[in-house]
Amino acid sequence: MAQSWDVRITVLKTLLVPEAVAAHAAEGADWRPCSRHTEGQVWVVDGVSLDCPEGFCGWAWADLNRHVVTLARGGNFHGSRPGTTVVACTDGYRPVIFGLERLERGEGPDPGLGET
Repeated sequence: MAQSWDVRITVLKTLLVPEAVAAHAAEGADWRPCSRHTEGQVWVVDGVSLDCPEGFCGWAWADLNRHVVTLARGGNFHGSRPGTTVVACTDGYRPVIFGLERLERGEGPDPGLGET
């Protein structure tokens, strides 16, 4: 079996794009940032099973999954520090920005993205 690492997912930011809401959303809808996730939430994905974490939005997981798999299998992303990347879900009205980090053996769920 290929080597694998766990991957930590941290909610970095929840946003609302008022220009998109004003131009494209249905009249009368009460748009707010995503209520499913809050800034600072953390999950650790098992690098072997690669299952969607409990309580994680299924739509966001569909957007992040390929990035999680890449990090879990040792890959990296152009423009990002090795073992990390930043990804957003594709909700154009209220995107959520996630930080992903490959964990070394024995690292826990404490977020470290952004530390130097």
